[in-house]
Amino acid sequence: MAVQEAGQGGAVAGVRGSGYAGAHGGGCTCGDCPHGARSGHRQAVAEFLLKRDRFAAGHGLPAAVAHSASASRQWVSEELTQSAELVAERGRAEGRAWLARLWWRTACVVWGLVVALLLVQALTAIGAGWTAARTAGLLAALVTAGALTAASWFHRARGGALAPVIGEDNRLSTSRVVAGAWVLFLAYAVLVLVGQLAAASGHAERDALIAGLELGRGAGVVTVLAVVCAIAVLVRRVVGVRVLGQRLQKVRADRPRAADLLTDDAGRGAFADIQYVVIGGVALLFAAVRLARRPDQLPDLPWGLAVVVLISAATYLAGKYAEGGRPVILSVVRAREAGDLDAPIRTGDDIEIRGAGFVPPGAQGADRLSRMVVRIGAVHVHVPLVPVNGGFVNPTDAVLRVPVPADVEPGRVEVQVVTAAGVETNRYAIDVTD
Repeated sequence: MAVQEAGQGGAVAGVRGSGYAGAHGGGCTCGDCPHGARSGHRQAVAEFLLKRDRFAAGHGLPAAVAHSASASRQWVSEELTQSAELVAERGRAEGRAWLARLWWRTACVVWGLVVALLLVQALTAIGAGWTAARTAGLLAALVTAGALTAASWFHRARGGALAPVIGEDNRLSTSRVVAGAWVLFLAYAVLVLVGQLAAASGHAERDALIAGLELGRGAGVVTVLAVVCAIAVLVRRVVGVRVLGQRLQKVRADRPRAADLLTDDAGRGAFADIQYVVIGGVALLFAAVRLARRPDQLPDLPWGLAVVVLISAATYLAGKYAEGGRPVILSVVRAREAGDLDAPIRTGDDIEIRGAGFVPPGAQGADRLSRMVVRIGAVHVHVPLVPVNGGFVNPTDAVLRVPVPADVEPGRVEVQVVTAAGVETNRYAIDVTD
């Protein structure tokens, strides 16, 4: 609903730069510069909510259309659609500005982790002494952080270091984040061994370090790495094929959010995603502790824990196969007001289309709802927005209400809904009389 748009308006956005400060003040609401994207989005959302609630209360209608229910409804819908398009445009501008600023934040987080590692190593070295493994671990962290910072710079317009884990729908991909975490951890573990191998002076010590890379010692963690990477590639393929085959509805988000890792496109908690992130995170933490205790070999992840991760990955993949589905029309009836007599459907009458899946997940905003179209015969009818206090009563996920246009020829015609994601429903035949 539009209420969700208001919540999105509170997100942090904007890139500060001296070039914008001179031409645009802190209250800039033009929406086309990073400096004022956040305030512009907030202002557009506030104006939209005020307009929607005024129309819901019956205020603001011009006298020329106030006498006709259908004319006033169409006028209100068009006004709200134009206002919602402005909100969506400002939201996209805020999302672009937020992504442009994100690369600096990701770089700060990466180097903050390096500083935290240094502090932990310094504290644990008290009494035990500084070792070559600690030096190798710190150097591996510096190399990894430097590589991530360079990648953040080259992808600064797409979210910095997070660019590879942002999906085509502009949301954080759970499968990519889990796979990326394991890839970074294994790369760091190998760099630690490389650093120790470079500093080793004796043949026996070098042979022991090389033996630490043997598959028998790291079979569990290597298996988990292979599976999570395969899951990331397979999920992308599955989602892409199902979207192209119109078996899954995907709506692009304004910007990625951390909550995307644990929720579906509509913002509801997803069990498959939650368990995959939690179990994968716990296993990764166990492997990190094993690396800290035995830095001279790959982390020997126990097979019991590895199998748990594999089961979690299979559950996540099954959840991706099970989600979604095509929207469907179950019935079409004449919309009957209180006191009206039962009668056949005529041109100019409102029809009520009942079914499921008309509103795709993540398309609860007014700009998305206004893109929904009903094809009646050869005529395309835009579904009107009917506001109520706090949202819209039309359209909904299960019921749409549209008028039968005068251009429809009497006789048997087919009705079909095209959702905001461009997915078509089944065809449903109705009889229209003169």
